[in-house]
Amino acid sequence: MTEPAEKLWLDPEEKAAWTGAASLAWLLPGRLEAPLQKEFGLTLFDYLTLSHISEAPGRRLRMSELAYLANGSLSRLSNVVKRFEQRGWVERSPDPDDGRYTIAALTDAGFDVVVAAAPVHVRSVREFVLDPLDAEDRRALARIAAKLAVRPEDLA
Repeated sequence: MTEPAEKLWLDPEEKAAWTGAASLAWLLPGRLEAPLQKEFGLTLFDYLTLSHISEAPGRRLRMSELAYLANGSLSRLSNVVKRFEQRGWVERSPDPDDGRYTIAALTDAGFDVVVAAAPVHVRSVREFVLDPLDAEDRRALARIAAKLAVRPEDLA
C-alpha cells in the first residue's frame, strides 16, 4: 500500500520548520566553533568536553557519561582526551568504585583553559542564539527542544 501523494512531501509550513531545525543542527555548531578555534585552537567538541568535566563534582567524570554529555562516541572522546592528557589538561584513571569504568579528571591547567575559553563561548552563544531572541522566543525554543527530547539537562 502506498502513501497518499500529500504524505510523500512536506507542505510549505512543514518544510520551513524542518529547514529551520536543520540549519540549527548543521550550521550553528560551526558559528559557535569558529571563535573557539581562532582564539584557543579548540573545536566545539573539545570545549564541551572540558566544560562538562569542569562542571562535574570534583571535576571528575566517567568517560562513558562524558561521551553522552558531549554528544560524541567513546572512541572520538578517547582520542580527544588522549590529546588533552598530552597537554596536561586531563588525567585518566580507573574508577575506584568500579574498575570497568575510566574517570577523566580535569587538571588545574585544563580548568584554566575552560575559564579562559568560556567567555568566548558565551559571547558566541549570546550573539548567535540568545540575543536575536526575545524572552518569549527563548521560552518557545526551550519548549520546542523539550518536545524534541533535546533538553538542557542532556547537555549539562
